[in-house]
Amino acid sequence: MATLEIRDLHVSVEAENGPREILRGVDLTVKQGETHAIMGPNGSGKSTLAYSLAGHPKYTVTGGEVLLDGEDVLAMSVDERARAGVFLAMQYPVEVPGVSVSNFLRTAATAVRGEAPKLRTWVKEVKEAMAALQMDPAFAERNVNEGFSGGEKKRHEILQLELLKPKVAILDETDSGLDVDALRIVSEGINRVRSTGEVGTLLVTHYTRILRYIKPDYVHVFAGGRIVESGGAELADKLENEGYEAYVKGGASE
Repeated sequence: MATLEIRDLHVSVEAENGPREILRGVDLTVKQGETHAIMGPNGSGKSTLAYSLAGHPKYTVTGGEVLLDGEDVLAMSVDERARAGVFLAMQYPVEVPGVSVSNFLRTAATAVRGEAPKLRTWVKEVKEAMAALQMDPAFAERNVNEGFSGGEKKRHEILQLELLKPKVAILDETDSGLDVDALRIVSEGINRVRSTGEVGTLLVTHYTRILRYIKPDYVHVFAGGRIVESGGAELADKLENEGYEAYVKGGASE
């Protein structure tokens, strides 16, 4: 069973006045088949956690450890983390001019699987995944995210998730910028991946609306760079009704 273990993780970012600590001791374990929602106000450190796990160079880990099936994730380069099974769906997917979606996907699948997918079965696999996400097949020949709408970029992220089949999926505010229809389609894609029981999902959001479609096993409240409360799906309902104010005040007093 694939397991991601985050132990006492501390992360800093370089600011004008020197390093500024963002994560201040995060402890979290995500097991295969589980879905954990990370919720909290803007600036609480949610996205920093996501990008630190993926190896973004902007963030410096100053303490703690991250293990995937016992292997030291922090010792891995970004591409090694991806090949090991760590997947990040970005809040703001970047454009990659000159690289078609089809080439990008097949190259990524080759790196993750260790060999190039057989072309005939691969084309069928991609077409089926795109159809499920209601993506025009013509998108396969467009440059990665170039000229894509916000919803199209997010569908492309979930297309990657479905095709690459990681051990751990980190979804950073995948619901941001989506209209109701796009949110439903993207959520259905995430649920298809979850239904396999083979992926541990870390869903980062500060809105509860995506949780109407994706039911988490656990909800964690982030404030002041750490998890300040954990519970089941009912905790999201509490946040919907009461907001984050009590947690923000508590975090500020520490």
